[in-house]
Amino acid sequence: MKLNYRRTILIGMAFLSICVFWQFYDNEIPKILTYTFGLGETWTGVIMALDNVLALFMLPLFGVLSDRTDTRIGKRMPFIIFGTAASAILLFILITVGNVPGRLAVFIIILLLLLIAMGTYRSPAVSLMPDLTPAPLRSKANAIINLMGAVGAVYALVMIKVLLHTADDQSQTDYFPLMLSIVIFMVVAVAILFFTINEKKIAAKVEEENEKFNIPTDVKEQIEEEVKAEVGNTSMTKDVKRSMIFLLLSVFLWFTAYNAVTTAFSRYVGEVWHLYDGAYANCLMVATVAAILSYVPIGSLAGKIGRKKTILIGIVLMFICYLVAALMPQYQNWLYGLFAVIGFGWAAINVNSYPMVVEMSSHSEIGKFTGMYYTFSMAAQVFTPIASGFLLEHISYRTLFPYAVVFSCLAFITMSQVRHGDSKPIPKKSILERMDVDD
Repeated sequence: MKLNYRRTILIGMAFLSICVFWQFYDNEIPKILTYTFGLGETWTGVIMALDNVLALFMLPLFGVLSDRTDTRIGKRMPFIIFGTAASAILLFILITVGNVPGRLAVFIIILLLLLIAMGTYRSPAVSLMPDLTPAPLRSKANAIINLMGAVGAVYALVMIKVLLHTADDQSQTDYFPLMLSIVIFMVVAVAILFFTINEKKIAAKVEEENEKFNIPTDVKEQIEEEVKAEVGNTSMTKDVKRSMIFLLLSVFLWFTAYNAVTTAFSRYVGEVWHLYDGAYANCLMVATVAAILSYVPIGSLAGKIGRKKTILIGIVLMFICYLVAALMPQYQNWLYGLFAVIGFGWAAINVNSYPMVVEMSSHSEIGKFTGMYYTFSMAAQVFTPIASGFLLEHISYRTLFPYAVVFSCLAFITMSQVRHGDSKPIPKKSILERMDVDD
């Protein structure tokens, strides 16, 4: 059984468009709130948490809605098309308003509408991959999807570096060229997805591919019953449920650490390391490129040593990097290497955590459990901008990396308690042997 790389790359276009937006949002919207509208760190953190507050109920809701949707273009695609179109229009309006210092209320209202639009299609976009990928290949496929997301993030960082020139008065910075490049990229990416991926047709083709392996009907029924008995929503065993809880707690904790850094880093480099004019983008670009280069190898590594061990390695690497950064009084060029390791560590976590959640869920509820995964990640991103922002404003910017160290340590503890959802070789006389496949 081999992964269809071309198809997976095209499926990843939806996630690519999402990551372009969030890379811009996480780094530049806080600067607009701080420098254009004059908000303090705490209130900036509160507003930056809005998307995550909405996501707490929107992502599970639209995950379930897309599970139950059936149209001629598929069950995920309608949400992806509508969400992208609405988001592109609202982003255009947002940046136009963002250039006018006296319109904070209007800016927040449009921002809220934009975040709602983005929330309508994130779960459906992510669910598209497991819908069209056999379970044993999901870590590899998720590596490709994350690779596509990283490409989108790199594009946003390059555009920030090339098109965004910080004015002496940062409230006068012109975001229009950057915004236009982001909008065009989002629309083109999803257009490519729509015109190359026929969701319903490919879903049927995946079923046909499975039939080539001649799995007897009674074996299929037995497999389905075993899956339902072990991981179905209504009959999930106590041990599997315990693993799911600890995994979701881990998701909350490592996002608490990571999102605090990504949200505040564009200001941290100026306040602590005295780097300006988009210089932070260089560091983030190194981390993102490192992630791009490591996504596929990490997917293969997880197939050999398991998803859990790979994630734990990633957490340890992130912990060490945050600790080193916390001890640095000023920027040094060798820190680029540190950010490369951060990129590798985050890739190790990202490639494997979502497939573990899906592995513990039933096929008919992929959208629902995708929503649960994002509920916990977004809950972290509700909490962490406010909590870390309070520390930044009332204690010191130097609390940023120690804060990330603490939550990374907690994530390691909870992740070590996960016992299910790992990838492991399928033994002889198993499903694969019945498929007449011997790797």
